[in-house]
Amino acid sequence: MSKDVSFQDYVIVACGTMIPELNYLKATGFLDAAKILYTTPGLHQTPNELEKQLLKQLNEAKKYAKKIIIVYGGTYCYINIKNPTRTIDTVINEMREEGYFISRTIVHNCIDMIASVDEREEIAQGSKFWFCTPGWLKYREHEFKGWDKATANENFPQYSGGAIMLDSIGFFDQYMEEHPEEILDFSDWMGIPLEARNVSLDRFKNVLINAMDPADKPRE
Repeated sequence: MSKDVSFQDYVIVACGTMIPELNYLKATGFLDAAKILYTTPGLHQTPNELEKQLLKQLNEAKKYAKKIIIVYGGTYCYINIKNPTRTIDTVINEMREEGYFISRTIVHNCIDMIASVDEREEIAQGSKFWFCTPGWLKYREHEFKGWDKATANENFPQYSGGAIMLDSIGFFDQYMEEHPEEILDFSDWMGIPLEARNVSLDRFKNVLINAMDPADKPRE
C-alpha cells in the first residue's frame, strides 16, 4: 500500500454503515479527508430517503472541497422497485456540477468493500453464510427497520453456515466484551450463529484510492 496517498482535497460522503471502518482509517492517519459526511445506515430499504439524504450531504460536501467520493455500492445499496431503471449512478449523475469531481466506489455493496466475492468464497469454503460488517450489528435498528421476528425467520435460516462478520478493525472482540448480550440477542433474532473473521483493510483502502481523481492517485 502506497504511503503517498492523500485525501486532503476530498470530502467523503458515505453510507453510515461504514462509520466504524472510516473512523478507523481516519484515526490511523490513512484517511485525511477534508470532511466525512454520512447518510443514515440502512437506507437501501428506502430509496426515496436515500436520494434525499444523498442530495443533502452532497450539497454540504461542495462547501468543503471540489472533489467528492461517494462511498456506496452500485448493485444492492439502492434498489428502486417502482423505477428499476433508476440506479444510484443515475441519482449521482443528476447531482454533478461543473467544476466538481464526483465519483463512487466501484463495488457491489458494503460487504464487497471489505472482501471481494473470491475472498468471501474462500472464507465460506462451500458453505452458505450471510456476511456482514460491524455496522450491521452496531446500527441494526436502522439496517433492519420494519423487520420483525417473522421477517427474520423468512430470510436468515437459508444461511445454513450461519453469519460471518468481516471484521477489519478489531470490532467484534471489543463489542463482545462490552455488549455480549447484544450479540447474543442479534444472533437469536436471526436464528443463526454469528462469528467474526479478521480481514485486512487493504481492499477498502484500494477501493477508496481507485475512486480518486486519476491525477491524485499514487504512482505504482
